[in-house]
Amino acid sequence: MKTERNEGTVISVRGSVVDSRFSPGRLPAIHNVLHAGDDGRIRIEVMVQLNNEVVRGISLRPTQGLARGSKVTDTGQPFLIPVGKELLGRVFNVFGEPIDNADPPPTTDTRSLHGVPVPITQQSTVSEIFETGIKAADVLCPLERGGKAGLFGGAGVGKTVLLTEMIHNMVGHHHGISIFCGVGERCREGEELYREMKEAGVLPNTVMVFGQMNEPPGARFRVGHTGLAMAEYFRDAERQDVFLLIDNIFRFIQAGQEVSGLMGLLPSRLGYQPTLASDLAALEERICNTTTGAITSIQAVYVPADDFTDPSASHTFSHLTASIVLSRKRASEGFYPAIDLLQSGSKMLMPNIAGERHYRIAQEIRRNLTIYEELKDIIAMLGINELSREDQRTVYRARRLERFFTQPFHVTEQFIGKPGKTVSLADSLDGCERILNDEFADAPESALYMIGSIDEAVRGN
Repeated sequence: MKTERNEGTVISVRGSVVDSRFSPGRLPAIHNVLHAGDDGRIRIEVMVQLNNEVVRGISLRPTQGLARGSKVTDTGQPFLIPVGKELLGRVFNVFGEPIDNADPPPTTDTRSLHGVPVPITQQSTVSEIFETGIKAADVLCPLERGGKAGLFGGAGVGKTVLLTEMIHNMVGHHHGISIFCGVGERCREGEELYREMKEAGVLPNTVMVFGQMNEPPGARFRVGHTGLAMAEYFRDAERQDVFLLIDNIFRFIQAGQEVSGLMGLLPSRLGYQPTLASDLAALEERICNTTTGAITSIQAVYVPADDFTDPSASHTFSHLTASIVLSRKRASEGFYPAIDLLQSGSKMLMPNIAGERHYRIAQEIRRNLTIYEELKDIIAMLGINELSREDQRTVYRARRLERFFTQPFHVTEQFIGKPGKTVSLADSLDGCERILNDEFADAPESALYMIGSIDEAVRGN
């Protein structure tokens, strides 16, 4: 226990950047938290030690009212985030303080914001598929348990619905915890998501953490670490599987870019921070599976100007094991979930991981869908009857597969009036295989639309 407070003085304030002078030999460590302002309201994270007396930090709160000569106090420790089962069903900010107008959770357990990645000797070396219960994702772009998947899609194509359904299935099948981390979220988006999760009944097993768009860059840069510290508690202490959703990973990189600029660092290519790779790795490398539990992550990824060579996109891709691409065209055609079946993919889809049968079925599905895509212009101009018999069979097969990959969700029951379906990977593969074998060549295409397992189409006939 500290006997005396280590106090210093503010010597400059430039936006969110605060320089403070301390007595020689009493310099705060990197990542230590300094309190300043009335009642310690302003919290500053030490980023650089400029010399043996002066530290430079980034404020995670607005610095209005802070002046030269103001007192700052070194807490002697990094940001500590409250953790525990009491967090479930609640909404927090970057400091772990509730922002849902309810009392703070009665937990006394805390964890440092800056967790250490699990040593490679303690990580699980087995690659396992993480079943989501969503046919299109499980068959064509399977997620890895303890891995990271990217979710690509514009506004209004069903990102939120897909994420909410995955949270629902996580609770029901994996008996796990979901943590939603909104990096640079608009307050409208956060409020809508909170309400939708409450209506869908998935909130009691979810923790939500937000760093809103109007907050200083330091807060937006650290909110991902806050959510991850909470996820690590449930994985390591409660030994549970955790589903971590980050929206949006590009805004995390953008906040780091702002922090870097404020700190006076020279920018690298396209204006990004010189520490882009290590900043992203510090977050991503903590997401992994151990022998007792796993953190499986889905991250919404914005690709600037659709340029996949942009440093933010290329560095993010290097960490991902699966890519789920949502298509506006499929959404407009009524295929929900609107997953682009040809653009989406996964590193897990290999014979030695997914299994020979799964790999073979997925490759055959892709082949049929690719041929159908190539023939669409000819069909539009000349009609399907001008195709060869073999091509006609391929087209009919592909159209049935497209409809089989639609699925009613539990979280949309009140909107579409159909009960939600969760389909196991085995049932999904069985259905695809039977369609590829032309068992449903005589069945109407509508019999395969918005069903769960293939047996429902048989009963529909």
